[in-house]
Amino acid sequence: MSALTRLDALRGVDLAELNAAAALQTRVDRKYILPLTALPRVLADLPEGSEVLDIGGQRALRYASQYFDTPELDSYLGAARGRRRRFKVRARTYLDSGGTFLEVKTRGGRSATVKERVPVTGDELDEDAVSYAADLMAGAGIPAAVHLAGRLRPTLVTQYRRATILLPAAAGGDPSRATIDIDLAWIDGDGTLLELPASAIVETKSGQRAGALDRALWRHGHRPATLSKYGTGLAALHPSLPSHKWRRVLSRHFTDVTPSRVAA
Repeated sequence: MSALTRLDALRGVDLAELNAAAALQTRVDRKYILPLTALPRVLADLPEGSEVLDIGGQRALRYASQYFDTPELDSYLGAARGRRRRFKVRARTYLDSGGTFLEVKTRGGRSATVKERVPVTGDELDEDAVSYAADLMAGAGIPAAVHLAGRLRPTLVTQYRRATILLPAAAGGDPSRATIDIDLAWIDGDGTLLELPASAIVETKSGQRAGALDRALWRHGHRPATLSKYGTGLAALHPSLPSHKWRRVLSRHFTDVTPSRVAA
């Protein structure tokens, strides 16, 4: 039985409904990583009225994200060392519904995260994409933004299947949403493959109050984790990189994982 089978019984919503209900609020993001076998018990605690994103009859959609960094890994090191001004650049492809978007996420001097995205063709950065990234990075106060953007190169690919849940508002609160990622895989630039088939990453997005899925996770003993698909994945593939920020997740979930090679 799939870990996501319990979602089959939920009412399906399209992307417009999902965004209309829960996309425009001020949000607090919380991330969790847990054994895949624990997921059905958590999902059994979803409140009545929970809904799931359904696109063309599919409720667990395939994603691939190509991350870009400089040869010196300025993006990675900015996150690993907790720099106040840092950036992340990726091209996310929706493998089932179609389309690739360049996403630029920055954290400026006030620690405010900003994510902007534009459609692109493929996962290479052309001149317009580099200029777009440079403008956003400069706007966030990233030092030497133009120079850094011009040095961005493909660094790491992440692949996974994602289900997106819309949860009803609790008393006095707002609707919340959450994503559940399974079939997790990372592919390094040299073709090294790291898979985490026995784990799930859950990310909740709610207002200041914790959402219903947060409370369900807490009841089952799961607490938020410091986690970044890019940072944690690259650290797991390259143990020599500084990774203290993600040490707990790495030691609990990646210790027994052996990298392999992508099949030709």
